[in-house]
Amino acid sequence: MYKNTTTIKSWAEEDRPREKLQHKGRNSLTNAELLAIVLGSGTRKKSAVELAKEILTANKDNLYHLGKMNQAELMKFSGVGEAKAISVIAVMELGRRRAETEVPINPKVGHASDVYKFIKQDFMDLDHEQFRVIGLSRSNRIIGNKLVSQGGRSGTVADGKLIFKELLDMKASSCILAHNHPSGRLIPSKQDINLTRNFIEFGKLIDMPVLDHLIVCDNGYYSFVENGRI
Repeated sequence: MYKNTTTIKSWAEEDRPREKLQHKGRNSLTNAELLAIVLGSGTRKKSAVELAKEILTANKDNLYHLGKMNQAELMKFSGVGEAKAISVIAVMELGRRRAETEVPINPKVGHASDVYKFIKQDFMDLDHEQFRVIGLSRSNRIIGNKLVSQGGRSGTVADGKLIFKELLDMKASSCILAHNHPSGRLIPSKQDINLTRNFIEFGKLIDMPVLDHLIVCDNGYYSFVENGRI
């Protein structure tokens, strides 16, 4: 038998919660529209939003009460089968766990030593070079730590386009560059110096300051700032 359920994809675009979330943001959706996305479809006689409104009305429009409903109670609503009931329960449980989770506080850096403590484990015991970029917020809190390239024992190629794309994607306000020297030699090469200078200049053009560049080894680090090269 053919099924003729009213799915979100069949609605007018302005009535589709998924598209509304994509174009206007999650805060623009009502509780019913968010629940409709979880349900995915309605029935022949009612849309997913109408089904969601029915479920919410039965719970006095209170998400706390909705979160207490079990599978059998949810399946009493016409159009809610086992899969939909389980999806609703899972979403409500995720919300409960999120509410219990502490808001993570990103570490704040003020000196090269702070950065070294944060990233040294990423480079520890490597027998090849890696290049990382650390994105910072306006208050110098770390919001990202991305591996952008890796090579052999003698060097790696750092692609500026990739580095600054990563920084823009993480919405960083400034950045710190870092790479390791597997040899343990804490002295920048001519290539390191030129690369740093080029990235600093490009960062100025797009308002993405390069605050420092660290060369990391197992037994310490070299900071371009601390050595007067930035």
